Amino acid sequence: MTVSKDNIFTPHPVKDQLPGVEYCVNSNPPWAEAVVLAFQHYLVMLGTIIIISSIIVPPMGGTNVEKAYLIQTMLFVAGINTLLQTWFGTRLPVVIGGSFRFIIPMLYIALSQRYSFYFIPRDRFRHTMRGMQGALMMSSILPILLGFLGIWRIVVRFLSPLSAVPMVTLLGLGLYAQGFPLLAECIEIGLPELIMLVLFSQYVPYWWKSKWLDRFAVIISIVTVWAYASLLTAAGAYKTRPPNTQFSCRVDRSGLVSGASWIKFPYPLQWGRPTLHAGDVFVMLAASFVSLVESTGTFIAAARYGSATHVPSSVLSRGAAWLGIGILMDGLWGTGTGSTASVENVGLLAVTKVGSRRVVQMSAGFMFLFSILGKFGAIVASIPLPIIGALYCVLFAYMSSAGLGLLQYCNLNSYRTKFILGFSFFMGLSVPQYFNGYVVTTGQGPVRSRSTWFNELMLVIFTSPPTVAAIVSMFLDRTLGYGHKDVRRDGGRHWWGKFKYFERDARSAEFYSLPYGLSKYFPSV
Repeated sequence: MTVSKDNIFTPHPVKDQLPGVEYCVNSNPPWAEAVVLAFQHYLVMLGTIIIISSIIVPPMGGTNVEKAYLIQTMLFVAGINTLLQTWFGTRLPVVIGGSFRFIIPMLYIALSQRYSFYFIPRDRFRHTMRGMQGALMMSSILPILLGFLGIWRIVVRFLSPLSAVPMVTLLGLGLYAQGFPLLAECIEIGLPELIMLVLFSQYVPYWWKSKWLDRFAVIISIVTVWAYASLLTAAGAYKTRPPNTQFSCRVDRSGLVSGASWIKFPYPLQWGRPTLHAGDVFVMLAASFVSLVESTGTFIAAARYGSATHVPSSVLSRGAAWLGIGILMDGLWGTGTGSTASVENVGLLAVTKVGSRRVVQMSAGFMFLFSILGKFGAIVASIPLPIIGALYCVLFAYMSSAGLGLLQYCNLNSYRTKFILGFSFFMGLSVPQYFNGYVVTTGQGPVRSRSTWFNELMLVIFTSPPTVAAIVSMFLDRTLGYGHKDVRRDGGRHWWGKFKYFERDARSAEFYSLPYGLSKYFPSV
């Protein structure tokens, strides 16, 4: 609530653009400051890459050498995809990195019987990677066609603020398992990181007017706690602890520095000629679809934290197409996973209050640098995972609040609104929990048809909280009492009506027009 001159409480006004952002999408901080901010984006996106590689490399038969090179490849391709998305895609300050949603398809391929005949681990790794490459390249066709043919533009026009709230919010809440549980694997390192990050990013701005401590809270806290963890390791604090504790707490147990080469340049088809298997492709198509849904929610949140207006439907479709090209790049280079818009990096936009496109583009430079200089990149990548988990506690929370911020457009006094929100949130959390719990107890998903690939396909879709919530909320919002005019307004659709088409609001051209005058050649995208 705000107080007027007459001391009368009035509601907070609805804002098309988020106030309080220091640098919006089109504005740029000073170069020295931008470099440090870009390095923070690099540090934040690194955690997901490390976690994904740690999960998929051992079943593929890889060692620390393959793991280190796979991380280098992921970084290199992430740099390419980030530049493509910020230049020709949505033009929003988003990092395009690895996605957790591709882990199920990757494990499905890695554990296939046809690769069990390779007894030499390195041979099994290379042949498994070729199978992943072929599936990724074929699955990239889905988002490319949906984007460039304008089909995704038609789909997202059905989105309203009401149906977008559960989707965007569960992008953060749905990743709760990567937060405190990861932090708690070494509480004496993870908890100080969380306390320092909250202290510098939230409390310090109210104590001092300096913007440096809160804007660079991530790098300050990481360097401090990492040094503290190094002292504990050097002092022998973990010598007698169990192996799992040593792996989580010690700074010298990642094996990446010894496995990485000094200089190595990732290149297309470096693992050999890709192979195809129909079942692998279908499962990977499901992961591409889920990645597309989740990236759409991430784009909406990035526009908010970049102080841009809501993303027009045609721009979201354009972003979908370039996301598909990113997945194609993943298949060509062999990253072991597909691409998505990074949730944690959008959270960093909120922490720093800097939504500059240039900063994110500069972070791609660090991705290229450390992907080629393997030893130096491995040193940075050896950050203990509990520190990453502490970062996620804050960054994923900001992503969740971006979705809740869309409630300002909705009528919260409507029973219809309350039902759609509550039911979508509940099902978005409950259905994935059911599928995940079934896998934990039985070793497979609840769908048990004769086609293994179909079972895995359903598992990929219904273990994604944002996807389940988006399906439920969009269906209810478009069918429940939709014939009544007042009911349609309850969902806030009229607030986004002017952004449905690119030309209806002049600010859309300011934030989303293609560079180099390309917009006049592609007016519909």
